[in-house]
Amino acid sequence: MGKFEIKARKNGEFQFNLKATNGQVILTSEGYKTKASCLNGVESVKKNCKEAKRFETKVASNGKPYFNLMATNGQIIGSSQMYANETNMKNGIASVQKNAPDAEIVDLTEK
Repeated sequence: MGKFEIKARKNGEFQFNLKATNGQVILTSEGYKTKASCLNGVESVKKNCKEAKRFETKVASNGKPYFNLMATNGQIIGSSQMYANETNMKNGIASVQKNAPDAEIVDLTEK
């Protein structure tokens, strides 16, 4: 089962990473001003990842594909890494859909 890791950035903002069972980061959030907002972002991932239409596929300027998970209001909830090819990117989306709904939340700011 995957897990969400909440951590504090050097600038005081909070962010989460969704990690697959193998420990690889499959989705990273933007920075949030409060931990509560960050936790709301996690819940938004759990809800929105169930719908394929919430995933927006993109190609970076270096030609590598990646995806964003979008909220119902059109805001980006999280972004993937850059992938070597489209097949790997699609596998990344499938991994988010598989891991996010039941992922535990690990708060690294409390350690």
